[in-house]
Amino acid sequence: MSGEIIRLNEITRFFRVGTEVVRALRGVSLSINRNEYVALMGPSGSGKSTLMNLLGCLDTPTSGSYILNGNDVSKLEDNDLAEIRNREIGFVFQTFNLLPRLTALENVALPMIYAGAAKPKRLERAMEVLDSVKLTDRVKHKPNELSGGQRQRVAIARAMVNNPSIILADEPTGNLDSKTSIEIMGLIEEIHKAGNTIILVTHEEDIARHAHRIVRLSDGLVASDEINKDIRTINYYQTH
Repeated sequence: MSGEIIRLNEITRFFRVGTEVVRALRGVSLSINRNEYVALMGPSGSGKSTLMNLLGCLDTPTSGSYILNGNDVSKLEDNDLAEIRNREIGFVFQTFNLLPRLTALENVALPMIYAGAAKPKRLERAMEVLDSVKLTDRVKHKPNELSGGQRQRVAIARAMVNNPSIILADEPTGNLDSKTSIEIMGLIEEIHKAGNTIILVTHEEDIARHAHRIVRLSDGLVASDEINKDIRTINYYQTH
C-alpha cells in the first residue's frame, strides 16, 4: 500500500527551563510515505531527539498537527498515545532496552501482552520474528548471555512483533562494532525491502547513507530534505 503515512504540519515544541523557553522545534513540516526509508540527522541541539519523540508518540507538540496513518495524534492523552504507539510503532534503541530477567523469546513477546494477545499466539509470533532475524538458537537466552549484535537483533524482532506501520530506529548501531553495525544495517535493509517504513535517527553519515532519503535538522527547523543518490546496500543474508 502506497501513500502518506506521516504528515507533520508546522510542528513546534517549546520547553520551559526555569524562566527560559527553549524552542526545540520551530515549525517543522514533513511528510513520509509508506515503505520509505528515511534518515533523520542533525547535530546536538538541532531538535532531532525532540522530533523523534514526537514521531514515536512519546511526546506531543506545543502546536501544529501530526497525522499518523490517518489519525491526528497531536492532541491525544497519554493512554491513547500509548495505545497508538504500541500498535503503530516499533522502536529500536541504541541501548537495546531489553528486560534483563526475561529470555529473548519473552522480551520479543512483551508488546503483544500490551496488545492483549493470548499467550500461545504471543509465543508463536515471537518465534516467527526471532526466526526472521536468525536467532532461533538463542530464544531461551537472557540478554547478558547474548552479544551486542544478538541483543540488537532481539530488539529488532521485538519492534516487528506487532506488525507496526513504522520502525523507528534511534542510533541502532551506536553501541556496536563496525562488523556488527554492517550486519544490523543489512537486517534493517531487509525489513525495508519486505515493505516496512523505516525512520533511522543517526548522527553518523555512513549509517545515514543506507537510507533512501535524508532529512537534516538545524536549530529546530528542516535544513534540507533530499533523496540519497549514494545509497549503501548490504544483503543481510550474505553476512550469514
